[in-house]
Order: sequence, then C-alpha cells, then structure tokens
Amino acid sequence: MTTYAVIIEDAGPNLCAHVPDLPGCVSAGHSIAEVTANIHEAIEMHIASLIENGEEVPSPTSNVVLIDVAS
Repeated sequence: MTTYAVIIEDAGPNLCAHVPDLPGCVSAGHSIAEVTANIHEAIEMHIASLIENGEEVPSPTSNVVLIDVAS
C-alpha cells in the first residue's frame, strides 16, 4: 500500500482535494467524508491511467504537518 498526502481546501459551496505528488489529481465533495471518498477514487484512477499510458507513477514525497500559531 502507498500513502499519498492529500490537501483539502474550502472551495466555497464545496471542498476541493488535490494530491501534490500526482499533478492534476483533484476531486471535490460537499463534506470531508465525500471529498475523501472521491479523492481516493481519483487517485486510483489517476495511477491506473499513468500505468495504462506507460508513464511513471510518482512515489509520494510530500508530507503534511499542521503548525499551531498564536492568532
């Protein structure tokens, strides 16, 4: 199993998710659960497409760290 970092951002009426290590791999949803399920499917489809087209599947290199700062 491979683990990719996913960034989820507020996009107005919905949430948008993207994968820094898989350029162009994005998805959306109305809730965290929905966008998470959608980006999971998008990652699988993105990787399958890369393989089908004989392209290299990038290894995950990004990390996510949450930093607390005083407001």
